[in-house]
Amino acid sequence: MQFPNLFSPITINGMTVKNRAVMPPMGTGYGNADSTVSDRLLAYLSRRAQGGTGLIITEISAVVPRGKGFPNQIGVWNDEFIPGLARIPEALHRHGAKVALQLHHAGRETFETAAGAMPEAPSAIPSVILGQPCEAMSEERIAEVIHAFARAADRARQAGFDAVELHGAHGYLLNQFLSPFSNKREDQYGGSDENRMRFILEIIAAVRKIVGRDFPVWIRVSADELVRGGYDLSFMQKFAPRLVTAGIDAIHCSVGVYSTPGNLAIASMDTDPGFNLFRARALKDVVNVPVIGVGRINNPELADQAIARGDADLISFGRQHLTDPDFINKARTGAFDDIRWCTACNQGCIERLSFEMKSATCSFNPECGREYKGPAPKADPSKRVWVIGAGPAGLSAAMAAVARGHKVEIFERETQPGGQLLSASRPPHKAVFMDWVAWSLQRLKKASVPVNSGHTVSAEEIKQQRPDAVIVACGAYPVAVPIPGLDSKIVADARDVLTGKVDAKGPAVILGAGYVGMETADYLLARGIAVTVLEMQAFPPVGKFTAHGYWLHKRIKDAGGILHFGARVLRIEDGAVRYHQMDTEKVEKAATVITAMGAKSENDLEGVLKELAIPYRIAGDAKSPRRILEAIHEGHKAGEEI
Repeated sequence: MQFPNLFSPITINGMTVKNRAVMPPMGTGYGNADSTVSDRLLAYLSRRAQGGTGLIITEISAVVPRGKGFPNQIGVWNDEFIPGLARIPEALHRHGAKVALQLHHAGRETFETAAGAMPEAPSAIPSVILGQPCEAMSEERIAEVIHAFARAADRARQAGFDAVELHGAHGYLLNQFLSPFSNKREDQYGGSDENRMRFILEIIAAVRKIVGRDFPVWIRVSADELVRGGYDLSFMQKFAPRLVTAGIDAIHCSVGVYSTPGNLAIASMDTDPGFNLFRARALKDVVNVPVIGVGRINNPELADQAIARGDADLISFGRQHLTDPDFINKARTGAFDDIRWCTACNQGCIERLSFEMKSATCSFNPECGREYKGPAPKADPSKRVWVIGAGPAGLSAAMAAVARGHKVEIFERETQPGGQLLSASRPPHKAVFMDWVAWSLQRLKKASVPVNSGHTVSAEEIKQQRPDAVIVACGAYPVAVPIPGLDSKIVADARDVLTGKVDAKGPAVILGAGYVGMETADYLLARGIAVTVLEMQAFPPVGKFTAHGYWLHKRIKDAGGILHFGARVLRIEDGAVRYHQMDTEKVEKAATVITAMGAKSENDLEGVLKELAIPYRIAGDAKSPRRILEAIHEGHKAGEEI
């Protein structure tokens, strides 16, 4: 076997797991509005168990209504939830997986609309990120919540779960009591390390008393909060043995809280895979129970090596389970090249759930969260379908159309497939985007789908060949506001710079601070080229609240890049850009001026398709320039519907 350590069994307090792969808790928003388990959630979890993972930990389940973090969070606060919850272990056990229910209370990291009342916390200090006011818990209320955790654990046991995990990480209630960053109490639950430990230790004692010694109970912790005024790894090394003595059977070692810069609790592509394993090793060195390592791990090879080194006993693969639910079985059977890799883009999972208030999905896997709907029906009759464009929308559309039984042919005007990903994959930390292109092309090759690169489809060709149906996924072309001197020989488009068609010289001035402009700046600065970015808006279009946005700003600043906002470009001169900012006319020297001011959809073929009455769909940037999530999902939908 290629990965003997990852695929060896392990026993946690009498519960034997068939391999060391763990699917950690990840919020989805798939629960019903009344916090019961939905068919959608059940199908999603079952699909992951079918993929071969040994241990699956459900997303957060609220032990009291006031502890809910989002509206559709599943609940476990009374006995009426038990029958619905029981459907989860019943379904997952059919595929040989063990399953744990994660018990959770959001504390101050929620909104009144989700909790149904003002959020409660150890101290009346609003969340730094959410800004939601909260109420300090009385000692009587603390006792009620401790009892609620114990009763929730017992309900999980009655429902057939193999174990429970206490959520003591990421700035939620247990973490809040533990941390001097959020706990300013002066009673027995605050003021000293010992007092701040008390709440968690009393919860463990109460849980143990009600479920007994033989039921596996573990805790997820942030080994280091990585915020000023919070606790650090040395503190957690002292606390971890106390957790074990209190009755904890394993420790799930995460990192960070809501306020941690760069959102390391759910690290983006900007962070190295396995970055948190040294903290798992630090806890493993001080306890004699299994430690679960986590932290942007998507590769079974990395996981196997980490277990072999003794960094951790089990490995959590989070978002990789969303991108490819079969990746564990693929690794076990040697089909490593067939794995669809998670890029840690965070668009479909974290940002969609946290910022858009929509249920989670995966940018690269349109079926994530739609498992309950089943596959699209087979085409009857099969059609000759042309897909025009081999970017993310076109490739996704082709795969979906092939799956339905259509005869598909792809046309791409560029010399290689990839579309916007050819340029989007060039900035630092983004090469992983092309992994999806390679995976898609491999699947299409197995299905004998022709990909005609360097072929521009014309209206005349459509008239002559008359395909049965067409999916227009031509993408978008760059546009720029009219500026005197824009036709100068020193001016180039950002995409041409990123793909190497233009060799940019320094100093470079980039017009536009959206993602294209910022990532082009990041790209050039990494090559030692001085960069100034001019943005017409008064505030950064790319915020620092997302992980990728934070790291982009940090790298540009650390590398000496300059960002000017509220800058209106007047004209481009020989070797300079003249602009207006704060009632002052300024000049920036430039050997290269790079435009990154937006794009316009390319869908010129729509007219001939209407004229010939050929069924068609428009997807991705050809419909409207947006993110990779919309491109892949719209392409998939077009392929299913055509």
